[in-house]
Amino acid sequence: MPTNPLNLLWLQSGGCGGCTLSLLNAEQPHLFALLEEAGIHLLWHPSLSQESGAEALDILAACAEGRERLDILCVEGSIMTGPHGTGRFHMLSGTGRPMMSWVLDLAARARQVLAVGTCAAFGGITAGGGNPGGAVGLQYDGEHVGGLLGPQFRAASGLPVINVAGCPTHPGWVLDTLLALALRRFTENDLDPYNRPRLYADHLVHHGCPRNEFYEFKASAEKASDLGCMMENMGCKGTQAHADCNTRLWNGNGSCLRGGYACVSCTEPRFEEPGHPFAETPKVAGIPIGLPTDMPKAWFVALAALSKSATPKRVRENAVADHTVVVPVVRKTGLK
Repeated sequence: MPTNPLNLLWLQSGGCGGCTLSLLNAEQPHLFALLEEAGIHLLWHPSLSQESGAEALDILAACAEGRERLDILCVEGSIMTGPHGTGRFHMLSGTGRPMMSWVLDLAARARQVLAVGTCAAFGGITAGGGNPGGAVGLQYDGEHVGGLLGPQFRAASGLPVINVAGCPTHPGWVLDTLLALALRRFTENDLDPYNRPRLYADHLVHHGCPRNEFYEFKASAEKASDLGCMMENMGCKGTQAHADCNTRLWNGNGSCLRGGYACVSCTEPRFEEPGHPFAETPKVAGIPIGLPTDMPKAWFVALAALSKSATPKRVRENAVADHTVVVPVVRKTGLK
């Protein structure tokens, strides 16, 4: 590790801890080896550090008071501002202060601030159902700029909060962002319109989807176990969701779609309340509302009609089966 490593402090607020569990699946190298090689020193993490009680509070106080340099502040989970903006629904044990207050003080000292996961970025799951806890993201409340820190907030580096959104985040999204920060190679140009790192947010979940052949022919699944495309009937938002899940696989092998689950667009603001059951596709006059982000509606309708008319028997029958029932024809290709 370099002689002057970057200090990273990790807090967990209103969430399930799933982003930390995901992060622990980092591989080649594993999490702690990678941080050490990158020159990042983990000052404290509530689940991964030995310090607890007074020792942990001393670390937080030293950072908040400026006695300990704070290079990177990572917050996992939404900020609970209730009731009535007091933050007292989430008190930091042993301090008599809301977590909200601690985050405000620490963010003011940090050189970089990362919202790890959709809850910390936009409010996420904990902001659903009427949001009785007043859950917000660090710098967003749903799709609206604001959140706890407000639209004008900038960390000491000059960057806004970096929203590493996902429910949970892929460990690679978090670690690649941390590595870029450690190398001083991360600027505001590396953030998309929702301040998500472009290293994964400039992709769509649709890219690399194992069901793409079914999508191309608009051969759709009709029930959960079917092999076909899940956009038309099963609520899949892979053509709209910004993430590289099907090219940067989870645990080197999987993704939601590879596991047979429709994409619920968990990197997007307000994904937790889509206004319809997650496993259903809302339609108007038989046409799905959620069309691909960059395709005009008329084009999609025309393409869908043409594609369905040209669907091979193999694709059409396999789409509504739970295993391959018609295999590709063996035929001479004429290639030399």
